[in-house]
Amino acid sequence: MEKYLKENFVVDAKRPSDEALRRWRSAVSVVRNPRRRFRMVADLAKRAEAEKKRQNLQEKIRIALYVKKAALHFIEAANRVEHKLSDNVRQTGFGIEPDELAAIVRSQDNKALESHGGVEGLAREVSVSLNDGVVSSDISIRQNIYGPNKYAEKPARSLWMFVWDALHDLTLIILMACAVVSVGVGIATEGWPNGMYDGVGIVLCILLVVMVTAISDYRQSLQFKVLDKEKKNVTVQVTREGRRQKVSIFDLVVGDVVHLSIGDVVPADGILISGHSLSVDESSLSGESEPVNINEKKPFLLSGTKVQDGSGKMLVTAVGMRTEWGKLMVTLSEVGEDETPLQVKLNGVATIIGKIGLAFAVMTFLVLMARFLVAKAHNHEITKWSSGDALQLLNFFAIAVTIIVVAVPEGLPLAVTLSLAFAMKQLMKDRALVRHLSACETMGSACCICTDKTGTLTTNHMVVNKIWICEKTKSIQTNDNKDLLMSSVSEDVHGILLQSIFQNTGSEVTKGKDGKTNILGTPTETAIVEFGLLLGGDFKTHHIESEIVKVEPFNSEKKKMSVLVSLPDNSRFRAFCKGASEIILKMCDKILTADGKSVPLSENQRQNITDVINGFACEALRTLCFAFKDIEKTSDADSIPDNNYTLIAVVGIKDPVRPGVKEAVKTCLAAGITVRMVTGDNINTAKAIAKECGILTDTGLAIEGPDFRTKSPQELEEIIPKLQVMARSSPLDKHKLVTQLRNVFKEVVAVTGDGTNDAPALAEADIGLAMGIAGTEVAKESADVIVMDDNFKTIVNVARWGRAVYINIQKFVQFQLTVNVVALMINFISACISGLRDQCLEQ
Repeated sequence: MEKYLKENFVVDAKRPSDEALRRWRSAVSVVRNPRRRFRMVADLAKRAEAEKKRQNLQEKIRIALYVKKAALHFIEAANRVEHKLSDNVRQTGFGIEPDELAAIVRSQDNKALESHGGVEGLAREVSVSLNDGVVSSDISIRQNIYGPNKYAEKPARSLWMFVWDALHDLTLIILMACAVVSVGVGIATEGWPNGMYDGVGIVLCILLVVMVTAISDYRQSLQFKVLDKEKKNVTVQVTREGRRQKVSIFDLVVGDVVHLSIGDVVPADGILISGHSLSVDESSLSGESEPVNINEKKPFLLSGTKVQDGSGKMLVTAVGMRTEWGKLMVTLSEVGEDETPLQVKLNGVATIIGKIGLAFAVMTFLVLMARFLVAKAHNHEITKWSSGDALQLLNFFAIAVTIIVVAVPEGLPLAVTLSLAFAMKQLMKDRALVRHLSACETMGSACCICTDKTGTLTTNHMVVNKIWICEKTKSIQTNDNKDLLMSSVSEDVHGILLQSIFQNTGSEVTKGKDGKTNILGTPTETAIVEFGLLLGGDFKTHHIESEIVKVEPFNSEKKKMSVLVSLPDNSRFRAFCKGASEIILKMCDKILTADGKSVPLSENQRQNITDVINGFACEALRTLCFAFKDIEKTSDADSIPDNNYTLIAVVGIKDPVRPGVKEAVKTCLAAGITVRMVTGDNINTAKAIAKECGILTDTGLAIEGPDFRTKSPQELEEIIPKLQVMARSSPLDKHKLVTQLRNVFKEVVAVTGDGTNDAPALAEADIGLAMGIAGTEVAKESADVIVMDDNFKTIVNVARWGRAVYINIQKFVQFQLTVNVVALMINFISACISGLRDQCLEQ
């Protein structure tokens, strides 16, 4: 049996091959109700058809985006349709038709854009201010005219459709036919109403089975519908009524001003308003892997593409089904989700039991027939047949069919789905969104968790705790004022520090409806901007005093963020840089003195600063360095230098360990799950936090990413079993570690990630866990589970429910096999020994 299951019913949890999927389907031979048995199984024929449609649509988009020549533009211009404003559009005050507006971005028509006055002209035609955004009271009007940002979906199946599916069970159909015949023959032989009792009893049992099955399946489908809607609900940052705020992607409307940054998925078609170094990956639409630079010459952004680098703002011009992504999503929604390994294995078990049950049913029928015929021959009545004899034979047949109903565990594979659905529902309450069914059961087998530090083990509520500036260290308290903090430095140093904070940031300071100051940005950026406000800085004043020329946003490879600005006197450029302390310090050859002068950085001073950085890190503080460099106007403004900077300050940011993390790590270790920290932070910071969480032990190993990537395969085999902390790691280091653990050590690996560059590691791992708060949309799309609260305790809950799924299935299989074996043996033995009907299953 085990060999048969391994040969035919084994599939991979992630990305199973089509050959394996087809193999197990062809091996399933005994199926009472294919419509129900395979309802939660991907339709391979539909999938192939959908894939063909998707490729055709991608090719069409690719031609429209990349292959269109000047001749096609000429033909298009000659045949351009003049759109007249409809009464609805005119009455609501808009100046452009929905189809015309959508066509500008879809066809990437620069001439049409220019004819409308560029992005400013389009903003006027859709009645929106590029600075203030949409007014909330206009949202419903915009949805009525330009459509909602939702894709066409198949209507939900009603309860009666599930009843209809349940009635397609072949054995139940046979039993219904038997019931009808039984009523007819019974009334003819025994009269009314005695003759109808047996037949009506069978019908009532069938109806009970059908209703229980249908209601169970219907409730399960409702659960999946809620989960599916939650999976698609993405938060988007927009400017509305002059305030930057977060809204659901479903609430996005034409005219919205959307903010984009690295890792975001473009939520609708739109046109660039402003941006810095913005490039997008359009492979999801066109199939082309080369990133596309978005600028004034090519300002068109398509829904469903991913921001690879830079940042920007766009004006939404088309939503929902008026976008190419909307049409593509309709195609993709038809393919269905791959079945899980446990579902496939239990389909194999059900097939084997079904064959055994079928054999017993046939033998039981033959034994009962033989006894009946022998009895008739013994009484010399072999040639005399009556309606009572026909009813008796019908009863024998009904008994055999009933054995098949009981013996073939049609609900066994669906029991996995029910258990997984229940686990997914409970995990939603525990703030974990399961994107793929298989992840629930795979997590139950996990023996290693590679987790990030920031936001997962720590609270992600950061504050600047210490600052080293002008060779002095100061502790920061939230009630300190700027005079106390900056008493030992000049106004020039104070001004340069504030410039480096407010001009080199991806955050934005806004006023809420309640008048309170809100900072929108990453936790690290928020902590730095809060510190700048504490120093008496004003975000808007400092942010607009110099024109930003170029921005290099922070990413996990460079571990730094740089900006090039033109100074107010327009005499020169100034570059600001901040990031990982060791990296920024290497870029510096000068230091800022207390009177605001740049002086050469000596080796002794460099060593002292390194000691300060290590001291901060040993106190579990995240360390960042700030630096600047003045550049003459004659220099190239297209690039930001990487050397000869002047060091301004080193800050230490406190990010406390989450409550309950130490206990959660202890629970994992007790359950046989190894926890490894993989972080981009300083190794001393990482070790301090790891010890506090109980991850790093006396015998454990902590290593830096640059050292890890230079190790030979033999060295990796020696160090990985002892590896507990990897600091200053890049996404490639994380991917390499996951690959080694899976392929060399054969471990089932769960890995967390939040950045765009974490996507390969999340996809490679057996279970990818993306952060719901700090995670980018690209990371979430690559993950199997989204941890909504970014909490390590939630990851432990996922593992707990994963194991619960296995326990529940184990109990169900034990129960099912016990019922089947007992039912088969009692029925068969009673038929062989006594032939009495009252010992058969229908009783």
